[in-house]
Order: sequence, then C-alpha cells, then structure tokens
Amino acid sequence: MGETFSRYDAAEYLKSEEEMTLYLDACLAEGDPALVTHALGVIARARGMSQLALDAGISREGLYRALSADGNPEFATVMKVIQALGLKLHAEAASPLESSAAPR
Repeated sequence: MGETFSRYDAAEYLKSEEEMTLYLDACLAEGDPALVTHALGVIARARGMSQLALDAGISREGLYRALSADGNPEFATVMKVIQALGLKLHAEAASPLESSAAPR
C-alpha cells in the first residue's frame, strides 16, 4: 500500500502578523509577480478571506478570483488587499548608487 499525504497549505502555518509579514516580504524579494499574488492569497486564507474582502471593499468571490493561480489582479486590487491586511509596501535601492550616477 502506498502512503497518502495531505496537501501542504502554507496558510495553516502563518499564525502571527509577523509571520505573515515576513512571508510576504520574502516573496516580494523574489521579484515574481505571480509569487506575490500567491502569497497574498495564502495570507488572505490565513487571516480569513471573508473579512479581508469586506475590509478591502472587494467581493469575496472577486478576491478569490484575483488571488487564484489564474488571477492577474490589477495593481489597485493588490494595494487594497495590502492595506486591508494592515501592511505597507516600501522601496529600497537594490544596490548602492555609484558616484558616477550622481547628478552633475
């Protein structure tokens, strides 16, 4: 007889706001938009999709659709979800600017 395994769901392991924030930050660092969308979906399930949809002003079905594997949410939708999660995006330089790139 073969072994049976249950499907792994990262949402089951994100218990705190800090864990959710670190997870999203790690996915953002990869630079893959599909991974970021997936991460937002995982965090949404961990937090509760229905309440997040209300907080974001998006229908629950629309939120599921936008954050699904086939979803391609508009940036405005991504920002609504991030704000509803109580998170902020910030930018930092990928590498130090060279002195030759400074304005003359």
